[in-house]
Formats: sequence, structure tokens, C-alpha cells
Amino acid sequence: MTIDVWMQHPTRRFLAHEMFASLRRWTGQEVPAEEIPLAATVTVMDQAQVDVGLLSAWQGPHGNVLISNDEVVEWVAARPDRFAGLATVDLARPMEAVRELRRCVIDLGFRGLRVVPWLWELAPTDRRYYPLYAACVELGVPFCTQVGHTGPLQPSETGRPIPYIDQVALDFPELTIVCGHVGYPWTEEMIALARKHANVYIDTSAYTSARLPQELIAFLHTRTGSCKVLFGTNYPMIKPDHALADLDDLGLNAETRQLYLHDNAARIFGLATSPTESQ
Repeated sequence: MTIDVWMQHPTRRFLAHEMFASLRRWTGQEVPAEEIPLAATVTVMDQAQVDVGLLSAWQGPHGNVLISNDEVVEWVAARPDRFAGLATVDLARPMEAVRELRRCVIDLGFRGLRVVPWLWELAPTDRRYYPLYAACVELGVPFCTQVGHTGPLQPSETGRPIPYIDQVALDFPELTIVCGHVGYPWTEEMIALARKHANVYIDTSAYTSARLPQELIAFLHTRTGSCKVLFGTNYPMIKPDHALADLDDLGLNAETRQLYLHDNAARIFGLATSPTESQ
């Protein structure tokens, strides 16, 4: 079984946003003329034998909702055997954001919160995040975020693991933090934080197996690292079959491979064989 911890079923407004121009240039992808059917995302998962995907909602400043929580709810309801949801919130309205997170987790069954700091140009230590961290702890769900440089045309400063993730983990030791995109070019900092903090994890979204930094591969081969790294794609930017194509070259033993592809994510997000089985 494989769980993809960072993917999107993309709306046209998500794919067409100007900040993703650099990614469209790199990948050769074009904005589709019509909305992509959910079945198309399921098909690319099937091609790579990815069983479950955590679908991210996306919201940025000024009411810029690229993928709404309610859209994610519809997709999860359509295929509860294949998908679970990660919520988005409006950082500019902290109390509304907490209420929305509670709605998504308690009423809708979402498995966590994802905030992409570069969308807001607000580092994770900004005061507007802190009520959400407390709510995540109370609700027992992870806070998921992005670390490292930005591929989209936005500043990269908010993606520095040190000092930002380090400080949040110190302030909220009970908070589970899942850091996507491996932290490059600060990957060693990200690994140091995963070693230092019991509840800090790394996901490999936005990187194929062939492009994973060597220091992260070495970490995966350690006893600590095998329990700290999760598989992700950032689909549609990278398709799962492409992300997994060179997995054998990483030299992972059977236990580490199982942890990386499935068990770590199942434990952290409360997923069983399928999302419906864990409810």
C-alpha cells in the first residue's frame, strides 16, 4: 500500500494562477480547457499503485481560494476509499480560521491543516498561525506546511526550517508538524529538526525518487529517519509514477520502504488501509 501525503485534485483556477507560470514552464503542462474529472486523478494513482491520497485545499490572501474545503469534501465523498482531506484556512481572520478548521476536522473528517507560507508571505512564526497550532493540538491533527525554496514565483524566505519550524516546534512540542518539499537548499537543517523534535516530519513531495537529496536518502537509511520521512508527490506538478520510478535505486530495505510509503503516513494522519476504515 502507498499513501501520497501531498497532492491536489486541481481546479482550473489553481492550474491557471500566474504564480505557477514557472512550474508550467518546467513541466510543459498547459491549463486545461475544462475542469479535470476526479476519475483522471484516480487513474494516475492507479497507474502508480498509489492507494490513498491526501487532497489539499488551497487558500491565499484576499479571499483567493484556489481549491476550497467544500470542493475537497465533495471529492472525498465521491471516493472515500481513495481520498482524505487536508483543510485550508484564511490566516487574515484567525478566529474564523480556527472555526473553519474545527468544522473541517470535527464535521467533515479532514485529517489535518495545510498552510503554504509563501502564499501569504508570512513565516510560520507569525502570530496569526498560533491559534491554529493550539487548535491542531486540541483536535489531534497535524499541521502540514512547505519548507525550502519556492518553485512558484514567490519569495523563498518563509520556507527556512531554521529558525521558523524550529521555533514553532519549541513553542508547541505537542504539535505534529509535517514539512513538505524536503527543505532544499536547507535539507540538512530540516533533517536536524526531524532528529531534534519528536513530532517533526519530512515529506518528499515535489521531488522524484531520482532527485531526492543524498543527505535525505542517508537519513532514510537510519533508524530515526525511517520513521520520519513520508512519501508525497505534489501532483499534478509531479505524477506518482514519475515520483516512484527510481524508488528501487534508493536501496531501502523492506521495513523502511513500508514505513516510507505507508506506515508513517497511516500513523500520523490516522489512516488505516483506506480512509473509510479508520473512521
